Amino acid sequence: MNPAGPSPFRPAWWLPGPHLQTLWPYLIRPRRNVTLRRERLELPDGDFLDLDWAADGSMPGLVLILHGLEGSSDSAYIQRLLRRLRPMGLQAVVMHFRGCSGEPNRLARGYHAGDTADLAFVVDLLRRKHPHRPLAAIGYSLGANVLLKWMGETAESNPLRCAVAVSVPFELEAAADRLERGFSRLYQKSLLRSLRRSVARKYAQRDMPIPQQTVNSAPSLRAFDDCFTAPLHGFRDAEDYYRRSSCRPWLPHIRRRTLIVHAADDPFLRPKAVPSADELPAGVELQLTPSGGHVGFAAGRIPGRTEDWLGVHTARWLARNLDLRN
Repeated sequence: MNPAGPSPFRPAWWLPGPHLQTLWPYLIRPRRNVTLRRERLELPDGDFLDLDWAADGSMPGLVLILHGLEGSSDSAYIQRLLRRLRPMGLQAVVMHFRGCSGEPNRLARGYHAGDTADLAFVVDLLRRKHPHRPLAAIGYSLGANVLLKWMGETAESNPLRCAVAVSVPFELEAAADRLERGFSRLYQKSLLRSLRRSVARKYAQRDMPIPQQTVNSAPSLRAFDDCFTAPLHGFRDAEDYYRRSSCRPWLPHIRRRTLIVHAADDPFLRPKAVPSADELPAGVELQLTPSGGHVGFAAGRIPGRTEDWLGVHTARWLARNLDLRN
């Protein structure tokens, strides 16, 4: 095990700009899936969520992984990380948000960017089942917002030893605005298509309080959140949802060692929404790279061959800060 960190991120010269950085790891790079074991958890409200475990139970450290909007353990960025954790002595467990594991959840409600209750439930379960294993967490995009908000809410009582957050939508309203502009509308269109598929599976399974046509006709993520996400989860409207669910106001309350990896050219967020250094408490480090896109960070000197800078960097940071010697 070599927990020393790699060099600072240098983008592949043949993948310039935020969009190639964002798209290349998803569309081009071949994927070799890591074998995972599924565990279903019954939730107190009668719903369920699924955990996917890497088969590394003898590893001393445990890392909980939170995916992004409409992601899963099959997401390319998670599969890349899974291949990096085991050599660091870390077992991975992926938490699927409700309805993201390939089967609609039972209740009308689903998941959203400010819902920290399910994360708290899962972490409590892991601590009770594995009380002697150091626990860390890493979240991507929406999952990063959930993770940082929960860490701020729990402050000194947070049970993690350390955490990593990647490509964080610190202000959800600013993220919604960014996705309505320029080339970023392509990402919005892709996310809306995935959300509509998920909603269609749910409508086929149960009665819903919102007409499906209303959801299908939403022209933007903001409109989708206004007519679907917000009312289903107790918010007045999209503006209320974004304000109450964004992680940025909670950052000063975090009391665990935390690494935030974010690119200044992230096409999912306006730069002004990224917190300044004086907003962050001691122990929270923001690595703001000039480029890297959204959960991209594709490095490499040979055209067509990328290096997994993000996976290597975050896995080594987690191993170093979990301090597996203890």
